[in-house]
Amino acid sequence: MPVAHLRIWRGDDEDGDYREYDVEYGEGMVVLDVVHILQATQAPDLAVRWNCKAGKCGSCSAEVNGKPRLMCMTRMQTFTPGETISIAPLKTFPLIRDLVTDVGHNFNVARDIMPELKPRQPEADGTHRMHQIDIDRIQEFHKCIECFLCQDVCHVFREHPENLDNFVGPRFSIQLAQVAMHPLDTNPKRDMAKAEFGLDYCNITKCCTEVCPEGIHITDNGIIPMKERAVDVYFDPLRFIGRKLFGGKEKNQA
Repeated sequence: MPVAHLRIWRGDDEDGDYREYDVEYGEGMVVLDVVHILQATQAPDLAVRWNCKAGKCGSCSAEVNGKPRLMCMTRMQTFTPGETISIAPLKTFPLIRDLVTDVGHNFNVARDIMPELKPRQPEADGTHRMHQIDIDRIQEFHKCIECFLCQDVCHVFREHPENLDNFVGPRFSIQLAQVAMHPLDTNPKRDMAKAEFGLDYCNITKCCTEVCPEGIHITDNGIIPMKERAVDVYFDPLRFIGRKLFGGKEKNQA
């Protein structure tokens, strides 16, 4: 059987270091399988979070060889035989122990953001009509599994932890976009995105899109269109004149 050489972070937020282990594993296994074997044979006190093992719950997020990944979706065959595989907790969030971090901040943001859909008036026959292309545009946003890899890799947080209170991050930017771009919505979210949730902080490096396990085009299809809507409102010269003439009513129009 092949042997994986693992280098895993062990410890809590006060003290810790990497420890190295050699673990035998079978064909077709993923990194999470190997971590489970390590728990069963050498390190029963290793803390690791996981649930579905099918790439749908987002629980087993970690940094594998420096890149945020889902351990259950990272196959061992992607590594060179004999290569040292480094596994570390998500860097951006507070460490609890070993590979487990406190992602509670994200759930607090989710509770506070609650974007509200205000549907337009129905047609004369009482129905709402939408074009399929409009539904397709927001459908990919609903694929998010809340693994928070995009939040972890976002350099707005990763390099400046103080920004956690200023910017909701990529995951919640697309949550806002999926309502703002809904074909029935009449409540503009541009002011909300700019003033309350810090969309200005994102400088569209697309690092969030690169790590998304669901392949969501977070930057191109979510954040950039929301930025463009805010720019239309705040920096378009004709709209600026309209605000001066009509006392701000213009920017609140749908």
